[in-house]
Amino acid sequence: MKLTTRFAPSPTGYLHVGGARTALFSWLYARHHGGDFILRIEDTDRERSTEESVDAILRGMAWLGLAYDHGPFYQTHRFDRYKEIIQMLLDDGHAYYCYCSREELDEMRDGQRARKEKPRYTSLCRSRTEPREGINPVIRFKNPTDGAVVVDDMVRGKVVFQNSELDDLIIARSDGTPTYNLTVVVDDLDMGLTHVVRGDDHLNNTPRQINILKALGAETPKYAHLPMILGSDGSRLSKRHGAVSVMQYRDEGYLPEALLNYLVRLGWSHGDQEVFSVDEMVELFDVTNVNNSASTFSPEKLLWLNQHYIKNSSPDHIARHLRWHLGQLDIDPADNGPELVKVVKAQQERAKTLVEMAENSRCFYLDFEEFDAKAAKKNLKAAAAEPLERIRSLLSELEIWDAEPIHEIVKETAEILDLKLGKVAQPLRVAATGTAISPPIDITLELIGQERVLKRIDMALEYIRQRVDAAQQ
Repeated sequence: MKLTTRFAPSPTGYLHVGGARTALFSWLYARHHGGDFILRIEDTDRERSTEESVDAILRGMAWLGLAYDHGPFYQTHRFDRYKEIIQMLLDDGHAYYCYCSREELDEMRDGQRARKEKPRYTSLCRSRTEPREGINPVIRFKNPTDGAVVVDDMVRGKVVFQNSELDDLIIARSDGTPTYNLTVVVDDLDMGLTHVVRGDDHLNNTPRQINILKALGAETPKYAHLPMILGSDGSRLSKRHGAVSVMQYRDEGYLPEALLNYLVRLGWSHGDQEVFSVDEMVELFDVTNVNNSASTFSPEKLLWLNQHYIKNSSPDHIARHLRWHLGQLDIDPADNGPELVKVVKAQQERAKTLVEMAENSRCFYLDFEEFDAKAAKKNLKAAAAEPLERIRSLLSELEIWDAEPIHEIVKETAEILDLKLGKVAQPLRVAATGTAISPPIDITLELIGQERVLKRIDMALEYIRQRVDAAQQ
């Protein structure tokens, strides 16, 4: 049978970091072995499941590049199949109707707590043959009462559960809708799952699901339960630790491959290697090498990786992702500006995020009305007027607007006026960009364009004149 894995999120919110890591590990394991990867939407919780959450999950998967071979499948489309299996379990004596009222169940558990026993259903209706009027029954699975379930987990090793510790779980509610443990078993069976990779919060469900599979005469898939991800304070990763939504990382300027690289290292390693391309992940990953202890999420490490990927990825690839961020600033990079790939090349050595790169790219596409106050106060002084006037004159005569002749003009001006290069280049930078930070001045001016540069130098000279006049009054 072909190796098949799945990712099965509940659409009750965004695709969070923990879910994304589970999806990645499941996807990598399938790809490593030439198998199939299935996406299944477990949307039977009708009160909490939303279309908005489904869309958020699909967008997150697409942005990360975790393509699925089959799906997405929706559990709400498969209710007839679940009813068929539930009836089969009833007919074969593996399930029964339970007529216990909520009050009876509460009384049962209160008594168990008083006796310091584990609260659980006592199989009161297991041998009942007559229905009770006025009560819509639930349906319970008749769990074996003796023996043990051994989960040979690919991450945690052998985990043993005594059947005597497992009560008869509900597989259909009183309104007839199936419960999680039943739907998961039927889906995994019908979809040919050979390996189930999921979070270790599902480990306690596994013996129950194995028992249902055995009752159906089905093969049991292999399981790999991944340890949780912790925040820096040692508690479970949550919103208070910062961004936990995959698409929030997109919004904050992270590249998908940087996040994938970071996630794959949360619990898995290959020697001392820190940086992995997606192809390397597929080649090297094996779920059996995942550490069985919790991992700690480090925003600083993720940011370091993101800067690495921005610096070392192809400019075309960076530009493809940067376009979206420029769009968020109402900048159309195809309209009245330099080639975006050139802008990326000028900045990718320094930028830590694409948000930072987009913000620093404003000057190449949009004009500004005011200079940064701090930068102007420091650099657009009376002494800057002469070098700016000389440079403006020379730049206006340039027939080939290119970084090399621009550099010569700046250098020559500094030499003639007997100034350090910074005393010329920095006022020019503030004049051209409105701020004190940009790529090298010659490349910056080339990207901005001759007409815009001359116009902005004129604006800077007027600013200096007004500043001088104000000081003399």
